[in-house]
Amino acid sequence: MKDIVLIGAGGHAASCIDVIEAEGRFRIVGLVGTESELHQRVCGYEVIATDGELRRLAGEYRFALITVGHIKSVQTRVRMYEAALQAGFELPVVVSPKAHVSAHARIGAGTIVMFGALVNANARVGVNCIINSRALVEHGAEVGAHCHVATGAILNGDLRLGAASFVGSGSVTKQGVAIGTGCVVGVGSVVRHDLADGVTYWGPGCNG
Repeated sequence: MKDIVLIGAGGHAASCIDVIEAEGRFRIVGLVGTESELHQRVCGYEVIATDGELRRLAGEYRFALITVGHIKSVQTRVRMYEAALQAGFELPVVVSPKAHVSAHARIGAGTIVMFGALVNANARVGVNCIINSRALVEHGAEVGAHCHVATGAILNGDLRLGAASFVGSGSVTKQGVAIGTGCVVGVGSVVRHDLADGVTYWGPGCNG
C-alpha cells in the first residue's frame, strides 16, 4: 500500500476515508486541517499538519487527495488542489470498488468516485472532481475540472458541465444540455435547457 495525505478534515474527509479504505490501494498517514483542527481525529486518523506545511509533507509522502467538500463555493478546494501540486504531491484517481467506471471513460487526477456511482462509456471527468454516491455520468458526458456531482444526481448523455460547477443531490439534466462554468444547480432540479456561466438554478422539481 502507498502512503497518502488527506488535505481537508471536515465531513467530506470522512466520506473519502471510507472510499480509500475500501479501495485498499493507499494507507492514510494523516490529514491536513486548520490550526484549530490540529491533533483532532477523523474516523481514527489524526490531523497532523496545516496547509502551511504541505511542502514538508510532500518531501515525505508522494500522494495526496483533496478532501475539502464543495457545495456553495469551490474556492477552497481549488486553492488546496493548486497548493498540493505546487508542493510536489501527486494526486491519484480514487474509485470506490462499489462504483463502476467504464474502461472507455477518462477520469482526471485527484478525482474521487464514490460508492454506487456510475461513469459510463466515453464520459470525461476533469481533475479534482467529486462524483458522489449514486451519481450517474452517462455516455459521452463531459464534466469540467473541480466539479461536484452530488449524491444521486443524473447527468444524461452528451451533457457538458463547465468547470467549478455544482450539481445538487437528485438533480436530473436533459441529454445534450450545456451548463456553464461556476454554476450551481439546486437540489432536485430538472435542467432541460442550457445554462450560462455563473448561473444559480433552482429548476422545476427542486426541493430548495
